[in-house]
Amino acid sequence: MNTVLAPLLEDPAALGLILGAVALVLLLLSVIRAGRSARVTEALAREIRRMGGDMDRLGEGQTRLAGSLQTVSETAAQTQLRVLQTVESRLAEVQRQMGERLADSGVRQQRSISEMQERMQEVLNGQTQRTATSLTQLQERLATIDRAQDNIQKLSGDVLSLQDILANKQRRGAFGEIQLHDIVSKALPADSYTWQATLSTGARADCLIHLPDPPGPIVVDAKFPLEAYETYVAAQTPEEAKRALSGLGQAVRKHIRDIAQKYILDGETADGALMFLPSEAVYAELHARLSHVVREGFAARVWIVSPTTCMATLNTMRAVLKDARMRDQAGAIRRELGLLHGDLQRLGDRVGNLDRHFELARRDVEQIRTSAEKAGRRSGRLHDFDFDDSGGDTPALLSAGE
Repeated sequence: MNTVLAPLLEDPAALGLILGAVALVLLLLSVIRAGRSARVTEALAREIRRMGGDMDRLGEGQTRLAGSLQTVSETAAQTQLRVLQTVESRLAEVQRQMGERLADSGVRQQRSISEMQERMQEVLNGQTQRTATSLTQLQERLATIDRAQDNIQKLSGDVLSLQDILANKQRRGAFGEIQLHDIVSKALPADSYTWQATLSTGARADCLIHLPDPPGPIVVDAKFPLEAYETYVAAQTPEEAKRALSGLGQAVRKHIRDIAQKYILDGETADGALMFLPSEAVYAELHARLSHVVREGFAARVWIVSPTTCMATLNTMRAVLKDARMRDQAGAIRRELGLLHGDLQRLGDRVGNLDRHFELARRDVEQIRTSAEKAGRRSGRLHDFDFDDSGGDTPALLSAGE
């Protein structure tokens, strides 16, 4: 029964009819029970008729309400359908945009990966090239070190050989002569000196420089007091250094006396000679500690020179030789200057003649240009002249003097 009444209770129209019927039954029962009069019955009938009209109007309202509900339901369905369609279209657009963005992101990511791979490749290639360059440079430096090691070994051998040479007096003298030969050959002309020149006394000079008179030929002799200098350098106490320094001074004095006696000859050599010390250290120590010995050399007209000061002295001698040769060649120079003056005069005359020829040529060119311009004007007038067939008079083209 509940299943039968449930639809009626849910329908408003049916529920209204049921309620009206119940009210009518109750009214009839009350009328019957009360036994009222016909007037009450008539009033009740009118009320019932009025209630019936209300029930009819209620049914019509229920019908209109049902139509409105149907319209609302259809409108809601259409709205829901449009919403669903809009949502679907938007979802499709969003999916399309997401697809495009994902595709673009994939392309950009692929491009970024490609660029990164290219940069990594470039970095790796550059690193490989730098590594190869570094290895090449390292190999070159190792080769340079090997060559330097070979040079050091060779230099060590040369130092040992030099020590062997300096330990022997004859070899030490030859070493000084070789160094002197190298300096003199670089500073002076080849015909201005003689090696191992023999003097009238039979003495043999290491080098004789042929200077003009005065001062005349001058002797350069190489001396190397190595033992005395090494003794001085190896001294441990002030007393030993003092004794070694005195021994060095005595050795130098002996060389000065020997040179003065052997190589300063009146009428044959200059009034002085040079003692060549092939060591700058010995020369510096001599001037710093034994200046009185140097002054003794000046008094004996023996001048002590080192490789550096010897080069400066020889340059001065070269200037003297050059000046002497210029004086010897003064006559020839004057003669050549006279010839040069005559050549310059002839050159001036020839330049004047050439200038006159150029002037005549310039005038000829100007006349040729004037004739060419006239010929051009005449050809232009001939080109512009109108040759008609009327047989009339032909106007004069140009005057003969134009």
